[in-house]
Amino acid sequence: MNQSIIHIALVVRDYDEALDFYLSKLKFELVEDTYQPEQDKRWVVVSPPGSNGVTLLLAKASKPEQLDFIGNQSGGRVFLFLQTDDFWRDYHRMVADGIKFVRPPKEQDYGTVAVFEDLYGNLWDLLQLNADHPISRRLADQTG
Repeated sequence: MNQSIIHIALVVRDYDEALDFYLSKLKFELVEDTYQPEQDKRWVVVSPPGSNGVTLLLAKASKPEQLDFIGNQSGGRVFLFLQTDDFWRDYHRMVADGIKFVRPPKEQDYGTVAVFEDLYGNLWDLLQLNADHPISRRLADQTG
């Protein structure tokens, strides 16, 4: 059996403001932006540069009850984890681009990590895993 998670839906207030943040600030790449007239919505997918894994589906809140979850999709816990091949390069670039870090960089047994907020307040880890971490080994096996 071969399965994979391909999208994670992230509830946003507005497609264009979310795209501006993810493309301009986080330097993600636009995978798809397709208008769906039958539902009067857009299918907007972004991905970190160089990624061949999970993508983010930017899903505009379409009901009043969904508005409450913008910026709080995980109840205040870190929601998404952005793995990088160079923590300090990306950390310094993100700080220069105005990304708000709510927890400073810290060396852990598994790697280097800092917590930042997206434009709505969702918490993310920016992390560089050590080479011997199980995820690092799994990624190396997939690419090597």
